[in-house]
Amino acid sequence: MRNFGAQAVIAIENARLLNELRQRTDDLSESLQQQTATADVLKVISRSAFDLQTVLDTLVESAGKLCNATMTNIWLRDGDVLRAQAHIGMSERFSEFLRTHPIGPDRGSFVGRAFLTGELVHLPDVLADPEYTFVEAPKIGQFRSGLGVPLVRQGRVEGVFALVRPEPGAFTEREIELVRTFADQALIAIDNARLFEEVQARTRELAESLQQQTAISDILRVISSSPDDVQPVFDTVAERAARICEAQFVSIIVVHEDAMREAASFGNLIGLGAAERVPLDRTTIMGRSICDGKPIHIADALAVGDDFPGGRQLAIRFGHRTVLAVPLLREGRALGTILVRRTEVSPFDDRHIDLLKTFADQAAIAIENTRLLNELRQRTHDLGESLQQQTATADVLKVISRSTFDLQTVLQTLVESAAKLCDAEKATITRQKDGVLFRGEFYGFSDEFMDYVRNVPVIPDRGSATARALLEGAVVHIPDVQADPDYTFNEAQKLGDFRTIIGVPMLREGKAIGVIIMTRSEVRPFTEKQIDLATTFADQAAIAIENVRLFESVEARTRELAASLHDLRAAQDRLVQTEKLASLGQLTAGIAHEIKNPLNFVNNFSALSAELTVELKDLLKSAAIGEKMREEVDELTGLLKDNLEKVVTHGKRADSIVKNMLLHSREGSGERRPADINALLDESLNLAYHGARAEKPQFNVTLQRDSTSRSV
Repeated sequence: MRNFGAQAVIAIENARLLNELRQRTDDLSESLQQQTATADVLKVISRSAFDLQTVLDTLVESAGKLCNATMTNIWLRDGDVLRAQAHIGMSERFSEFLRTHPIGPDRGSFVGRAFLTGELVHLPDVLADPEYTFVEAPKIGQFRSGLGVPLVRQGRVEGVFALVRPEPGAFTEREIELVRTFADQALIAIDNARLFEEVQARTRELAESLQQQTAISDILRVISSSPDDVQPVFDTVAERAARICEAQFVSIIVVHEDAMREAASFGNLIGLGAAERVPLDRTTIMGRSICDGKPIHIADALAVGDDFPGGRQLAIRFGHRTVLAVPLLREGRALGTILVRRTEVSPFDDRHIDLLKTFADQAAIAIENTRLLNELRQRTHDLGESLQQQTATADVLKVISRSTFDLQTVLQTLVESAAKLCDAEKATITRQKDGVLFRGEFYGFSDEFMDYVRNVPVIPDRGSATARALLEGAVVHIPDVQADPDYTFNEAQKLGDFRTIIGVPMLREGKAIGVIIMTRSEVRPFTEKQIDLATTFADQAAIAIENVRLFESVEARTRELAASLHDLRAAQDRLVQTEKLASLGQLTAGIAHEIKNPLNFVNNFSALSAELTVELKDLLKSAAIGEKMREEVDELTGLLKDNLEKVVTHGKRADSIVKNMLLHSREGSGERRPADINALLDESLNLAYHGARAEKPQFNVTLQRDSTSRSV
């Protein structure tokens, strides 16, 4: 018996040792498997240091196999939520569910709890956990137990390593430690990828900066080497802009005599051509850039609609899609624009826009330098006048650039901003023009809708939101127009495709002068905050309309005063001319009188002398003189008589001239004609009053006119 007992003890001990050996062998095998998996992961990390997705896929695959998990995920932070970045064992349905249900920091799921606390979360049975509320996940994903290990860097959770199993049960300590190791490796891989991307981004930035600086340096060198010829500058700008902005075509457009022409181009698309002129207006992208003096960026030129009718036509003609136009500004005035085009829909980056602004400034400087140099060479003798003209031009441009009285642009901006900020799909403004209410600027509505409502008169009543807001002078909010018994504008509702509508009146001195309308296609009422915001926009619209009205009123009054001043100056000029003519007449009359007296003496004595000559001749007939002497006397007396008659003739002619001078110097010709004595008196009084005010500004009188009194 004693031998049998000893043998039994030996057998038991052998069995125990065999079991321990098997357990030890299993542990060693499992440890070897884990070490092999870890080594494989490290190999992947070393070989794909900057391919983050490959590393994460390897980690979830290894963790799933070693921990006997049916599904393994790596969640990464995206703002304030987690999104699945890598996974294995996930069904397509569960994948779609997780894609549309990102996980936030909360205790309703084991992943969200690890995200919230930054600590490991181990739930042997998620359905038995009282805080677990994300019950749809285990139903769709078909799991019961879950393990979430946070990826923490410098106290911030960057993601969660998650494993699940279909049946309840705890993960072993060895498995948990293994997942921790994988989580650390995932964090290292994320950091490596992040650092690599930062280095790559910085390298790209430095390369782009160097390329841009080189291009700028090239342009400056061309400017300095060709100060009197802007064409090389344009060619260099076009070539550098095309290469750096990766555009298929670049045009330098300049303004010439109220039209646009292409001064330089580079690329493989069609250009305008040197001889072609395009009218300078806001219908084209390049024209609006010049008119507005700011960059215009169009992602798809074929989708601009009615905003750029000319721009869409040019896109069809030249075969481009994405367009960027940056104006060449000099002292607030647009000299032209740089037009950059791409054949595909590919919007430009902000860095491209900033670079083109620099190029545009340089081109504008080159244009201005060339112009100034040419003017300096041509007009050195008239520098003072040129400076005065430049100063006046700059002042006018400043006034134009600061003007805020383009009402349509202001209201269009307001209606678009109001719609976007109030989460409305469509919006329009009803306002007055020449005393008539009409629906003007709009956003989101179709042309068919606007064509219909423009023909419908806006009369204050309760049949529509616009008319109701005008009638009540208060905000009208209709959550569902189809459920409102007073709403009768049904045809517009069908064309506009809206259900919820709000009408905000634009008030001036308590009276509605217009309405901002915003709509939604579904029944979704506006919030109080959105209504307050819309009211603010309506107030701004009313202020803008009032500003334009006041501006137009001031302009009209200014024109009236200018006309009055012009008439006053004309009347003053007439008075001065009249005074001059009167003085000249008096001088002429005085001279004529002074001439007439001696002229009368000449005429009278000449006639008398002629008669005395005849008498002398008669007396000499009886005198005893020789025939030769008598012939000489007769010849002399005849010659003397003829001379005196000529003196009389010319004296009478001079007397006639003097008489005509006296007639001309009189105040009038003696002709009588009808005249409005009231108008003459009114003009004389006004001239006298304004003349006195010109000498003494403090002088003032009140002129009272009685137009009913007609008798004298």
